[in-house]
Amino acid sequence: MAIDALPPLREVIAAHGLSAKKALGQNFLLDLNLTSKIARAAGDLTGADVLEIGPGPGGLTRGLLASGARKVLAVEKDARCLPALAEIAEAYPGRLEVIEGDALEVDVLAQLRAPVKVVANLPYNVGTELLVRWLTPEAWPPYWASLTLMFQREVAERIVAQPGTKAYGRLALLAQWRCEARIAVTLPPEAFTPPPKVASAVVHLEALPAPRFPADAAMLERVVARAFNQRRKMLRAALKGLHPEIEDVLESVGIPPTERAEQVSLEAFCALARALKG
Repeated sequence: MAIDALPPLREVIAAHGLSAKKALGQNFLLDLNLTSKIARAAGDLTGADVLEIGPGPGGLTRGLLASGARKVLAVEKDARCLPALAEIAEAYPGRLEVIEGDALEVDVLAQLRAPVKVVANLPYNVGTELLVRWLTPEAWPPYWASLTLMFQREVAERIVAQPGTKAYGRLALLAQWRCEARIAVTLPPEAFTPPPKVASAVVHLEALPAPRFPADAAMLERVVARAFNQRRKMLRAALKGLHPEIEDVLESVGIPPTERAEQVSLEAFCALARALKG
């Protein structure tokens, strides 16, 4: 399917000599049907600025622009990709801005206008760190309205996991405390060039106006980190450094001290964080 007048991505990659670099966590998605599907998973993009991390040769970038994004701000670390992205900018005048740099270091806020949606096929080596940063800003609600992000499927499943499952942990609690989270698209390894060793999935997160349950963010993060760092231990042992009477605090919020972290709901963790803060 042709979504614009630009050449197919395989031709773009051949013309610019763009082999994916393992050191940069690159796996290129070449099927424009799939990149358009990911763009649609982000919802209505008309009237929104979109932040894209690691556009590579621009497959998803083209999907976002063809879907009507008001503007795409693309942050790309690999200078080899800039000429291909410049060709896309010419085809969509005034709607694509490219910043060469590391997404972990670049400040993008000055170049974005609300509403902002983040849509990205994230490089595997920085994906989780970027997600945690987006989920833990100093103030809530954040500058973004939604995140539509591709991860290894295992990571995606951790984001949407429920209590009582092996995937349930810190990522699930961070994401679900302040967002509605769901898996929107799953992709097999052969959809990519080169194919990774595992399947991938796109997670869509909508920012809630306020956290689902009241809690101090720093205390909740501390409690959750302690609990899941030693997830096989009972909570009375895993959390013993947080309070001299940790068993009493756990019982005061209805959590059995012999419970393990993966059995405890988000609401209960928030209640525990409030009790410890108080």
